[in-house]
Amino acid sequence: MQATLKSIPFSFHRSPKLYYLLLPLHLTSASPFCSSSSSSSQWFSFLRDAISTSDLRLGKCTHARILAFEENPERFLINNLISMYSKCGSLTYARLVFDKMPERDLVSWNSILAAYAQSSEGVIENVEEGFHLFRILRQDVVFTSRMTLAPLLKLCLHSGYVWASETVHGYACKIGLDSDEFVSGALVNIYLKFGKVKEGRVLFEEMPYRDVVLWNLMLKAYLDRGLKEEAVDLSSEFGRSGLHPNETTLRLLDRVSGDDSEGGQVKSSANGNDASVIRSKNQILTKYLKGSQYSALLQCFADMVESNLECDDVTFILVLATAVRCMKEAEILFERNSFDLVACNAMMSGYTQSNDGHKTLKLFALMHHQGERSDDFTLATVLKTCGSLFAINEGKQVHSNAIKSGYDSDLWVSSGVLDMYVKCGDMRAAQFAFNCIHAPDDVAWTTMISGCIENGEEERSFHVYSQMRLMGVLPDEFTIATLAKASSCLTALEQGRQIHANALKLNCTGDTFVGTSFVDMYAKCGSIDDAYSLFKRIEVRNIAAWNAMLVGLAQHGEGKEALQLFNQMKSLGIKPDKVTFIGVLSACSHSGLVSEAYKHIESMQRDYGIKPEIEHYSCLADALGRAGLVREAEKLIESMSLEASASMYRALLAACRVQGDTETGKRVATKLLELEPLDSSAYVLLSNMYAAASKWSEMKLARTMMKGQKVKKDPGFSWIEVKNKIHLFVVDDRSNPQSELIYKKVKDVIRDLKQEGYVPETDFTLVDVEEEEKERALYYHSEKLAVAFGLMSTPASTPIRVIKNLRVCGDCHNAMKYIAKVYDREIILRDANRFHRFKDGKCSCGDFW
Repeated sequence: MQATLKSIPFSFHRSPKLYYLLLPLHLTSASPFCSSSSSSSQWFSFLRDAISTSDLRLGKCTHARILAFEENPERFLINNLISMYSKCGSLTYARLVFDKMPERDLVSWNSILAAYAQSSEGVIENVEEGFHLFRILRQDVVFTSRMTLAPLLKLCLHSGYVWASETVHGYACKIGLDSDEFVSGALVNIYLKFGKVKEGRVLFEEMPYRDVVLWNLMLKAYLDRGLKEEAVDLSSEFGRSGLHPNETTLRLLDRVSGDDSEGGQVKSSANGNDASVIRSKNQILTKYLKGSQYSALLQCFADMVESNLECDDVTFILVLATAVRCMKEAEILFERNSFDLVACNAMMSGYTQSNDGHKTLKLFALMHHQGERSDDFTLATVLKTCGSLFAINEGKQVHSNAIKSGYDSDLWVSSGVLDMYVKCGDMRAAQFAFNCIHAPDDVAWTTMISGCIENGEEERSFHVYSQMRLMGVLPDEFTIATLAKASSCLTALEQGRQIHANALKLNCTGDTFVGTSFVDMYAKCGSIDDAYSLFKRIEVRNIAAWNAMLVGLAQHGEGKEALQLFNQMKSLGIKPDKVTFIGVLSACSHSGLVSEAYKHIESMQRDYGIKPEIEHYSCLADALGRAGLVREAEKLIESMSLEASASMYRALLAACRVQGDTETGKRVATKLLELEPLDSSAYVLLSNMYAAASKWSEMKLARTMMKGQKVKKDPGFSWIEVKNKIHLFVVDDRSNPQSELIYKKVKDVIRDLKQEGYVPETDFTLVDVEEEEKERALYYHSEKLAVAFGLMSTPASTPIRVIKNLRVCGDCHNAMKYIAKVYDREIILRDANRFHRFKDGKCSCGDFW
């Protein structure tokens, strides 16, 4: 082998993989790199090397070996071959591989489109073929993604065809990607390159977030076309955006403040010689900022103010940029009277953008003390600061100032007042502020609705929404998504269905954010089938939609389906994030898939570079506990580098209770009480464990300790929604007007269940009494009362949906399986941990709960 290596050209010495690939097949069949039974994953490192070094020869040799050793290469591997040929500059080979694929997925199409886009500059044939492939794609693939639009937009740019760009823009709107930051940014760039400045500006204004690069592109487009007034207006708007100018911005601002090639002048409040002086001063300020000479810049600005020279917008952009970068030096010059109102506003905005809101409030107080008059910008900035600092007292004073100065009727200020009260949690004051707005727009209505939800008043949010519709104000996508969240919080399925119907009428269900919100709502309201059906209809699924569906399936005990969905997601080239893995690990936990949970914990680090957080380890510990491996779960918690959370110990203590492991339970309870001394669940679970083991003295001791610490147990209750009305039940509850009928129904149900073979599990009775008395104590648990009411009050063909605030007890869980079988009803019970779907005598949790 050594002799052979010496005869190989020098370039191969630096590429041992290429050398290996060029050896005859009989010399490599026993290599650790490949064998007759090898998997395709071994070839990825070769392809990655070829891509990173643009080594077409290495790529071709790898392809040859794949053909020799892989009878049916995986589609994922073939997609990588297309990408390799594309990035190594061989469009011909990329297309040959693509054409010979037996099956193609969206990643295949995206890869070949990227290949044509990469080679399309100056080659119109490749541009047209790329567009032709996209038209074929539309016929073969149900949905596309931003990864499809990326090469398509590049083809538009290289084509020079305005109509093509407009067509792709329309398609992006249709599939809900027009608001995507990447897509909209690329379209703005294309429109500006084609001279469509007006169209570019419209799209630019609609973008939810605009970075400095986009501002620069827009500013340059105006300057290149001699539109100086528009450039000045845009510069002023940039100054209010809070973004920091970069070197390109400063060069453009230099052009804004100077003469253009035709000798025109910048619009300024000054005239004649003053305007010329301002332009000259601005150029000096720009040079100071480029050179990080902040003191000199601020001193120059102070001289301008003292000279009574009226500054223009460019001046204040430069000063604001300096204030943000060097607030301390700005403060020195601000001592504490040479700055006017505009300068004060710039300083306060700078403080706010620098997350130094306390200084904003101090400066506002100084202005007020010196008798300086505020304007709408001042008040809106300070109100925003008060909201972010939860400074309600200061916010009330600003509100009072706005009323006295007459700015309370200004929509910008009044909306700021409303937002401040909402963020500070004073919904009563928020309602008063909202009522004072003469004609609230959709933003004000949505702020009020979201405020109700953020402050735990979800039911009120629906009332506000009804008022909004009566006033003739149409909700936008954010409003609809917010109301879907309210339905989720209340587990109000019927309310959620009505909001969904409104969304369909308003034609806003195509929005990905809205669609994802409804998927989440249906899952959290116990209708996982509706969630899955809607998920499959969403044309563009972002990672949030996949996560909502994964977590929903996991919570409903559909572990295998969740893992299948995860594999489907990966096959489409969608990269999982940390939330995805919480859903995946939850699925493993709720389905007792311990070995799979370990594999996914390893995979998230190895394959995706995601460091597991406490939530991920909680899922793994929970999976171990539910599978009966409580000692192993305890060891996992003790070996973590992260500090264990109370919820981890709480879940493990519940597992100890189920397994009857009182020894481990004592240790876990001690750890839990060290973290949360007033946690009632620690005492309750410990006493439950002793009761199940008939250790009544130890149980009484745990209860005595609980009373000694003055800890109160959370009362257990269940509720059911019937005809848009919530009916609440607690154990032995007789407050319902139909209580006599409900209790009679419970007795009848228990009788029917016993005939089918049901035996009450009296271990779940926490008192040392006779067996008959124990059974009776079990009959009237809150969830049994709620289900009995559901059997009485709902049609026989509909599912019964019940929610309980605590974990469902073992006897009730067993009884529900019998009820579902005997009465041929589907029962969906959500407890504190998950959903239980009872059907045909079985539960979706597989008794892992």
